[in-house]
Amino acid sequence: MESIPEPEDGDELALLRDWLRYHRDAITAKCAGLTDEQLVATSVAPSDLSLLGLVRHLTEMERVYIVRPLRGGELRLVYCTEEEPDGDIVGLNAGMVADSLKRWHDERADADALLAAVTDLDVKIGRYSLRWYLHKVIQEYAGHNGHAALIRERIDGARGD
Repeated sequence: MESIPEPEDGDELALLRDWLRYHRDAITAKCAGLTDEQLVATSVAPSDLSLLGLVRHLTEMERVYIVRPLRGGELRLVYCTEEEPDGDIVGLNAGMVADSLKRWHDERADADALLAAVTDLDVKIGRYSLRWYLHKVIQEYAGHNGHAALIRERIDGARGD
């Protein structure tokens, strides 16, 4: 599996953007080269966790903690509903892969476009600063990249970032 270069040192905003990029690239690498069926393969019983489920969950995190706070407006989740609060992770099938990956890339692009205009991490959005929101998303990616590493290793033995 491809090694992902860590960010260089820099100012805080650049570092946060670069660590977000790093973790996005790491989960992309975990999914690379797998079939749609492998991407929806669950880790170990009784867990419903799969690589695609992680991608869909991270799509929700991009929406909740970057896009909605910076854009404003009503929060509309991508996959999760009152009826299916775990809709990002459960009930997945190979036919969902292409659309789910596209949605993840679209949400990332929206987040990046909004972050490009940011100059002040101290700006408050509700209870929290933008700094808090970025740390939250990076923490989500970092934790789930650990899950992704184990799932990928179980699928085909591949190891890496």
